[in-house]
Amino acid sequence: MSDLLQIENSASVEEAGERRVVRRLPEWLTIRLPKRQPIADVENLMRSGRLVTVCEEARCPNLWECWTKKSATFMIMGDTCTRSCRFCAVKTGRGLPLDPDEPRRVAEAAKTLGLRHTVVTSVNRDELADGGARHFAQTIACLRELLPGSIVEVLTPDFLGKRDALDVIVQARPDIFNHNTETVPRLYRQVRPQAKYPRSLDVLEYVKLQDPTIYTKSGFMVGLGETRDEVIALLRDLRDKKVDAITIGQYLKPGKGYLEVVEYIHPDVFDEYKAIGLEMGFVFIASGPFVRSSHNAIELSEAVGLL
Repeated sequence: MSDLLQIENSASVEEAGERRVVRRLPEWLTIRLPKRQPIADVENLMRSGRLVTVCEEARCPNLWECWTKKSATFMIMGDTCTRSCRFCAVKTGRGLPLDPDEPRRVAEAAKTLGLRHTVVTSVNRDELADGGARHFAQTIACLRELLPGSIVEVLTPDFLGKRDALDVIVQARPDIFNHNTETVPRLYRQVRPQAKYPRSLDVLEYVKLQDPTIYTKSGFMVGLGETRDEVIALLRDLRDKKVDAITIGQYLKPGKGYLEVVEYIHPDVFDEYKAIGLEMGFVFIASGPFVRSSHNAIELSEAVGLL
């Protein structure tokens, strides 16, 4: 295996409706792969604990970096999502019954890894009455018990906007509540057809109103055809909802059958979005081509003094 990885290398350009699709990767989208052994250690831990990571299921380009650092983002409630977002590699369908022992196994794995900042996300489980909120709460409780010094961040679905489900999360008191808007409102129907932009904003606002001590966080992708003005408007909407932290990353097509990349955004533009957001009042912004919701998530904890 080469020590350099590029996600696509085709040089063709094709039209998709009115969208100009670019296929050549620019030079800044190159990853240097680390040594294999630390990766295998984390992989073996996850397999032995019968655990799922979003790193693998979403084909995250940062898996090598994070697993080398003995860090991973746990994905609870299975590997099958009830939604079919066109940017996401996680498979769609009906999930298996929840495993009541999973929260304990997540906490044990986090303890083994020695995580100072633990991130737990999930698939959407819209068929469940509470969307899996209680399963999240049980996972938080287990982490508090087995790894009391670790900051707990949850990256949740929208729970169909159900306030009682959100109350369960708030009462479990994660340090950071993350819910991604993913893209600008104009592209919702195309990018995440079963989600609603106003509902995602409401979820973030509601959590902050119920417990202002919980840091709220959201993330979105660029390169899907959004304009600069739309990105700035999205940032403004999120700040109006008192969201504290933002992640902005480049959309990368995870495989055949997914949305095409419309544009590879230059790192200077990511820097500009970060500067604009910080001026709006966000306490933390991670913005760059390989930034993902939970990539180096500990940096937020360090920036705001949680660690």
